Amino acid sequence: MVWATLGVRGHPQTSGATTWAGRRAGGCGRAAARRARRSSSNIFSMFEQSQIQEFKEAFSCIDQNRDGIITKADLKETYSQLGKTNVSDNELEEMLKEGKGPINFTVFLTLFGEKLNGTDPEESILNAFKLFDPAGTGTVNKEEFKQLLLTQADKFSPEEVEQMFALTPIDVSGNIDYKSLCYIITHGDEKED
Repeated sequence: MVWATLGVRGHPQTSGATTWAGRRAGGCGRAAARRARRSSSNIFSMFEQSQIQEFKEAFSCIDQNRDGIITKADLKETYSQLGKTNVSDNELEEMLKEGKGPINFTVFLTLFGEKLNGTDPEESILNAFKLFDPAGTGTVNKEEFKQLLLTQADKFSPEEVEQMFALTPIDVSGNIDYKSLCYIITHGDEKED
């Protein structure tokens, strides 16, 4: 799933989201609204309130035109802001198809809930790094990555970046071996023991 690569933060609106989601996703019928409430109440129970707030902030960052629905134009602009300008329309359309209809906040949260419960975290992290490695070298430039961490999405402090780089495998050319880094993130660093 490519959605994880847009690991930014989410949307300030909570009240009425489930009813609104039912109307948007399944028409204005009461049965559709009940189905949306039932499925969304399950998805909201999967996350802590702080996690839901982070997803809301992420949704808000992606929903560029603030209409409550993530569109192809919203995704394209978000990727552009993250420095990835060569995302094809097909990739964006595939992302939107995962929602099986308009992607409002409840659908967005459901997509992440499904993926977090059924995906190998290491694979998800690798896929995110691969977006910044179009040549498929297995590395990303340390300085470019540092700039992204300091300036984009959920900004890191300089201290947090240095702390992360203390455990990060960096070659003599200043490139991060992100495959090794993903292993360290998901399995721990043997130096810590």
